[in-house]
Amino acid sequence: MAQRTLAVIQALRDTAHRLATQAPYQWGHMGSCNCGHLAQTVTQLTKAEIHARAMQRYGDWERQLTDYCPTSGLPIDQTIDEMLAVGFTRTDLAHLERLSDPLVRRAIPFERRDALRHNQRDDVVLYLRTWAALLEDELLGTITLPHLLPSQPVTAQPVPAQHVLA
Repeated sequence: MAQRTLAVIQALRDTAHRLATQAPYQWGHMGSCNCGHLAQTVTQLTKAEIHARAMQRYGDWERQLTDYCPTSGLPIDQTIDEMLAVGFTRTDLAHLERLSDPLVRRAIPFERRDALRHNQRDDVVLYLRTWAALLEDELLGTITLPHLLPSQPVTAQPVPAQHVLA
């Protein structure tokens, strides 16, 4: 699963928020589908720019991820490079396109889990938010605070006369 970092969690939340509030969604369009929206968040490219990059090689996101080569020089591979650099894996991205990661799906309420559809905006938003929450819980689970000794009561100390303003 993706790295448990603030950057990954924020990218997922920003993508979910944009999808839930305004962004055009079209599962069959490489720039406005599930991965396309995450790519917009990570790269700051438009849906048209992402789609144009993807059209330089055959296939949907799953095919693009399978054929990915970091040294190809293809623009879509540069887009994928940026997503990987943030902390996502190719497997994460393939799961996102189909909303198929078993860990994320298990965390979705049972009544929604079986009806989850990969090409429905509300289901994508739920998946992204659930994934972000899982990563956040895992990240918080790694944080340990140092053992702190009980503090000593603070008593007021008289201010020496030379420090008193006249």
